[in-house]
Amino acid sequence: MHKKLLLPHKICLTCQKKFIWRKKWRACWEQVLYCSQRCRRNKQVNQSTN
Repeated sequence: MHKKLLLPHKICLTCQKKFIWRKKWRACWEQVLYCSQRCRRNKQVNQSTN
């Protein structure tokens, strides 16, 4: 089995796609809500359409 399949994952609040844990998020995984900087920047746009 591939090790990446065992990593935790979340759903991005903006694009609704699944993203996996990254080493740089080791200390703040609980606060990570978006898969990328692009989704973080566009969060207001998507939330206003809901």
